[in-house]
Amino acid sequence: MLLIGIDVTVVNLALPDMGSALDLSPTASSWVLNAYTLAFGGLLLLGGRLGDAFGRRRTFLAGVLLFTVASLLAGLAPWAWWLVGARVLQGVGGALVGPSTMALIVSTFEGPARARALSWYSAVLGGGASVGLILGGVLTQLASWRWVFLVNVPLGAILVALAMRVVREPERPAPAVRPRFDLAGALIGTAGITALVYAFIRAASDGWRDGRTIAGLVAAVVLLPAFGLVERRAAEPVLPLRLAVSGTLARVLPIVAFYSAAMFSVLFMLGRYFQEGRGFSPVESGLAFLPLMAAQFTMARLAPALARRVGTALPVVVGALACTTGLAWLAHLGDATEYPTGVLGPVILIGAGAGIAMTPLNIYGLSGVAAHESGAASGLLQTTQWMGGTLGLAVWVTVFGTATRGAPTQSAEHVLTHGVATAFAAAAISAGLAAATALTLFRPARPTQPDETRRARLPAERTT
Repeated sequence: MLLIGIDVTVVNLALPDMGSALDLSPTASSWVLNAYTLAFGGLLLLGGRLGDAFGRRRTFLAGVLLFTVASLLAGLAPWAWWLVGARVLQGVGGALVGPSTMALIVSTFEGPARARALSWYSAVLGGGASVGLILGGVLTQLASWRWVFLVNVPLGAILVALAMRVVREPERPAPAVRPRFDLAGALIGTAGITALVYAFIRAASDGWRDGRTIAGLVAAVVLLPAFGLVERRAAEPVLPLRLAVSGTLARVLPIVAFYSAAMFSVLFMLGRYFQEGRGFSPVESGLAFLPLMAAQFTMARLAPALARRVGTALPVVVGALACTTGLAWLAHLGDATEYPTGVLGPVILIGAGAGIAMTPLNIYGLSGVAAHESGAASGLLQTTQWMGGTLGLAVWVTVFGTATRGAPTQSAEHVLTHGVATAFAAAAISAGLAAATALTLFRPARPTQPDETRRARLPAERTT
């Protein structure tokens, strides 16, 4: 999961060198980023259900192997189309690994051990994007852009070897009838999610009035309701709809969406501010994110113990408020703002808030889910996180563009800083909505399974 998180951002600071080496046009350069995002976000639901149907360990191994091979192909790419195709394969591998990883954790561990495992999961996945910025800058500046991909190859090979020895498929009773895979639901759902992700990506780069943005939104509006109708009738649905509308998971999905939307603004907008507004080198820009990553990792490791003491609701609310405060602080960026006094404090608050909130959200959301549906639930949780972040980024980029066009004609650095600060003010509203929605977690949840009434009454119940 660390490698998957890294590859979301690792190419950001390497794009200029890639463009020079492979003669990439600006459009093709954007698709080095978007191809991974589109494949990963669009296939998460399918990846989760494949794990439930065919085994989490098998799906996990297939995903890691595909991700590793795709990284090798990307690092050796002689042409632009080859590189974009390899990024698609990386995204497919990531979509197989992500839900299977969380499902293996949920089905393998119980009680405090599960909470500790989920805290590691949240820490490394949340820190992966920051690590990607640091690693991408260092490798590009000191070695070659190709190493942002090739570094995955030996690590992936080690992971495959270790997983074959260490990871075990949780025991499940043999079904009386061979399970049927919902192919129609898988195809329609994947197409609908992919169309929605594509529309958000286009909106972030070309605006909401772009023809392809509108076409993607129209396709999503048609396909996603059709997916819901198919799932209602399917014997073995890709996504059991009750997970999305009732129970513990349904209660955390809006919080995850608002929170992810706010967090995606930080990496993108601050990265742009560091390089274009402050003139930082790729390595300096990456290192500027280090306090955020350290705060997030530290608090994610402490979150399970805190949740055991006070329940899951309070840490989520406190974390969302810390993120809101940090983003509101960044909304005051100006031409004279210095990193130690105007940026360091906010990024520590934002990182600590994410670390303290995300682990309890995962614990709470998955604690009322039956083991045989943990893959589908994990896929839905990660799809919500990804979709919320992608939509949020499209909105923040639109806010940024509007603010820069309306800014007084001054230096380019001043205009950019004004746009970034305005985008952070808008993202602070999203984080505040996450905090307000998290207040509902103080109410006891109703169980999603009749035979799991007591199990679904969560640690948050103790806070009432």
